[in-house]
Amino acid sequence: MKHLVLKTVAQAKRMIVVVTGFTILIVGVAMIVLPGPAFVVIPIGLAILATEFIWARKLLDSVKERIKRMRKR
Repeated sequence: MKHLVLKTVAQAKRMIVVVTGFTILIVGVAMIVLPGPAFVVIPIGLAILATEFIWARKLLDSVKERIKRMRKR
């Protein structure tokens, strides 16, 4: 029974991370056309999703590289 409870808690934590990350990411994408700091909000959403998904980690690393290249200009 204890194993089942721990598994359920882990699944609930993952679901909270996924919902929060995607919500922040969608708000950031909407800020591309709406007023707001999309260039700050999108990486935050990706960072939250990167705790659970490899594709988000790779995309976040790509965004970081682009920011570094833009700073050098």
